[in-house]
Formats: sequence, C-alpha cells, structure tokens
Amino acid sequence: MTCTLFVHCSPHRGQAHGYRLAQEILRHISRHDAQAAVLERDLTCPALPPLDAGYAAALTGNAATNDARFTLSEHLIGELERSDRTLIALPMHNFAVPAAFKLWIDYVVRIHRSFAPTAQGKAGLLADRPTTVLVSSGGFHRGTHAQPDFLSPYVQQVLATIGIRDVTFHYLQGLTCDAATIATTLDAVRDQLRSAGLLDQPA
Repeated sequence: MTCTLFVHCSPHRGQAHGYRLAQEILRHISRHDAQAAVLERDLTCPALPPLDAGYAAALTGNAATNDARFTLSEHLIGELERSDRTLIALPMHNFAVPAAFKLWIDYVVRIHRSFAPTAQGKAGLLADRPTTVLVSSGGFHRGTHAQPDFLSPYVQQVLATIGIRDVTFHYLQGLTCDAATIATTLDAVRDQLRSAGLLDQPA
C-alpha cells in the first residue's frame, strides 16, 4: 500500500486551482492503486499555532523527543514518515511561500529529529520520496517579463535539508488573467503531469 501526504494552504481552499488539480492527481493514484491512502494536511483550517517560547526553549535546550512541547512537531513529522509520496499545492505570496506553509516548515525541520548537524552541513534524516509541488500564482514567474521567484529555490533547499530531494515543480501561472489564459495554463500543466505519469492520457 502507498500513502500520499497532501499538503495545501490556499485561502481559497477547495476552490483553488492548485487544490483541484491535486485532487485530479490523487484520483489518478487511486484508480491505479486501490489500496492507496491519503494523509491530508490543510494548513489553513485549523491553522497551525505560532511557535512559542516553550517550543523554542525545548529546541535550544535539546529536550527529549517525547517532550510535550514537541507534540505538534512530532505529529507533523510523523505524517511525513508515514507517507512515501508528497503532494504540495502551494500558492505564491509576494514572490515566496505563504506564512502558513513557512510555519509548517518550521515545525517539521527540526534539529536532531528531521535533520542532523554534521561537519559537512545539515544531513536529512527522513526518507526521500517523489514530491510534486504545484505552484500557483496570479502573475508570471517563468518566461518573458518574469517576476522574482524565491519560492522554488527555498522549497527545494528546505526539503533537501530533511532528506527529500526528489522534488518536481509545476507552475500554474497567470491565474488572475482571463479565462482563456487560465485554461491554457492548466492544459499545459496537465500535459506535464501526464508525461510524469501522474495523470491518465486523454481518451
């Protein structure tokens, strides 16, 4: 049995283009693996609580893994450990990741738990797995007149820090443009996903 961790954080939730495209991928996986499981982590409802002084003290004080102050962090890291594929629907906010996703990162990227410090730098402690990131933006950050994209290199680096290096990005751009532009974008990304074996070929 396979398990996909589906992480999403759009304020549009189920109406977001990235979320709906991710659902197409999950249905494809289910059709080809009847035993496939999905762990869904909605970072908007309920929102994760901000890191507090207690968590920071536990982190810097090398508290035990079972310390109560790490309970939420342990749960979120456990979701990654129980899955062998990750699917992330990620809107771009002001050239970078949304605050809700950054907070998730701060809970799952934890010294001595999901990464270890070494003489050569940080070494990831989690198993690598295929990871698909659907990046949604109202503007354009690829091609002519591209806006800055700090999201992609950051996500790639931070996931590699915990051991996840098999990461592929797909870009849903121009989502505040006219309906024709949006349809063209979605069609192009679906073609990419079909080539990657994440969607069926059209009949």
